[in-house]
Amino acid sequence: MRREKDSLGEKRVPRGALYGIHTVRSLENFGAAGEPLPRELIRGMVRLKWACAAANAGLGCLPGRKSRAIIRACRRVLAGGLEAQFPVDVFQAGSGTSSNMNVNEVLANLACEMLGGRRGDRGLVHPNDDVNRGQSTNDVFPSALRIAAVELWPALRRSLGGLMQRLKAKAAEFADVRKSGRTHLQDAVPVTLGLEFAAYRRALAKDVVRLEQAADRLRELPIGGNAVGTGINTPAGFRRRVIRELNRITGGAYRPAEDGLEAVQFLTDPADLSAALRLLAGDLHKLCNDLRLLASGPRTGFNELVLPAVEPGSSIMPGKVNPGICEAANMACLQVFGNDQAVALACAAGQLELNTHMPLVGLNLVLSLQILERTCRLLDARCVAGIRANRAVCRRHFEASPALATLLNPALGYDRVAELVKESLRRGRTLRELVLEKRLMTPAAFARLLRGAIGPARPPARRSGGRR
Repeated sequence: MRREKDSLGEKRVPRGALYGIHTVRSLENFGAAGEPLPRELIRGMVRLKWACAAANAGLGCLPGRKSRAIIRACRRVLAGGLEAQFPVDVFQAGSGTSSNMNVNEVLANLACEMLGGRRGDRGLVHPNDDVNRGQSTNDVFPSALRIAAVELWPALRRSLGGLMQRLKAKAAEFADVRKSGRTHLQDAVPVTLGLEFAAYRRALAKDVVRLEQAADRLRELPIGGNAVGTGINTPAGFRRRVIRELNRITGGAYRPAEDGLEAVQFLTDPADLSAALRLLAGDLHKLCNDLRLLASGPRTGFNELVLPAVEPGSSIMPGKVNPGICEAANMACLQVFGNDQAVALACAAGQLELNTHMPLVGLNLVLSLQILERTCRLLDARCVAGIRANRAVCRRHFEASPALATLLNPALGYDRVAELVKESLRRGRTLRELVLEKRLMTPAAFARLLRGAIGPARPPARRSGGRR
C-alpha cells in the first residue's frame, strides 16, 4: 500500500493501482449498481483530456513536457488493457465527479511514471491542476456521454442498414405472394407478402433519419464551459481550441455549444437520441410480433411464414420449434423502453445550473445503442435471412378471405355483398363459389377482379418540374 493525502485527510491506496485517493474514497462510498461506468464513457473522457492537454499547451497554460506526458498517458489508456483501473460504480456522485477524478488520477500517475516519477507524486503531475486544467466534471461528463453516443451510432447504423437490405430482398422475393391482409386481427383486404416486408423496411428507414438527426445534435459539446458553462478559469479561445484538437484526434465533426449554460444543465439532446432509439425499438418490436403471428402454428395458427429453426423449442414437447430469435429481440426492445424511461426521468431531474443524474443518462444511452446494434444483427442473420413463405397457405387464405367482398362493392353494391359474406361464413363456401353459383359474375370477370386485388403499393411518384 501507499499513502496519499487530500483535503479530507489520508488514505491507503493499493501500491499497484494507477488510480489514487479520490477513487479509493469512491469505492468506499458507492456500489449500488454493482458495475463500473461503461468503458465507452471512460474513453470519451480520455479523449477530452487529450484535447484539453494539447489546447492548454498551445495556449501556454501547461508546460509542453507535462502536456506530452498526459497525451501519451491518454494514448496508453485508449490502447486498452487498463479497464480494471476504472472501477467506480455507475451510481456515484450525480455529476460524475468520481469517474472524472478516477480518470484524472490514472492519467496523472501514468504521466508521472513516463516523466520518471512514482505513482502518487502529485508534485510532478497533478490530477486536478494539470490533467483537469480548464475543466470541470460538469462540462467533461456531458461532453463524454455525447462523444460515446456519437461514436457508437455508426455501428448501429451499419447493422440496421444490413437488416433493411435483407428486408428489401425479402420484399422482392415475396412480391408475387398474394395473401389476406388483417386489421383488428380480422380478415381485411388482400395484400402481398412483399408489400408487408417493404413496409417494415420503410419504417426502419425513417428511424435512421430520426437517429441521424439526433446524433448530429450530440456533436455540440459543452466542453470548455467549465463548472456552469461560462468558461470560468479558462483562457480566451480555450473552448474552440479544445474542439479543434478533439476533431483532429477523433476525425469527428464536433462543435462548441452555442450556449454553454444550456449545454451543461440540460440533457435534452441525449434524451432526444434515447427517444429515437425507443422509437426504433418500437418498430422492431412490432416487426417481431408480426413475424411471430405470421409464423404461428404450424397447424393451428396463420402458418404463412416459416421462420428458421435455431433450437428445439421445448423440453417436453418433441419437435416443437419456437420463434426464439424474435422473442429475444422482443425482450431487448422492452429493455430499451425501460432505458429510455430512466433517461427521460433523469433529464427532467436537473436543478438550476446542473443535472446531477448524468451517469445514469450515459449508462442507459450506451446500453440502448449497444443492445439495438446487436439486436439488428441478430434479426438479420438468424431470422430474416432464413424466412420462407408458405405460398400454399397464403393463397388459401387469400382465396378464402371474406374481405375479398370489398372488391365486389363497385359491381354488386355494399348491402348485397354483405349478404354474400354472411352466407359464405354460414355455408362454408368461398365468395367465388357463391358469385359463380348465383351467376352474379362470369368466371372471367371474377378472375379479372382478383388480378386487380392488390392496389398500388405507394402513392404515384411526383412529377418533376411543377410546383411542390
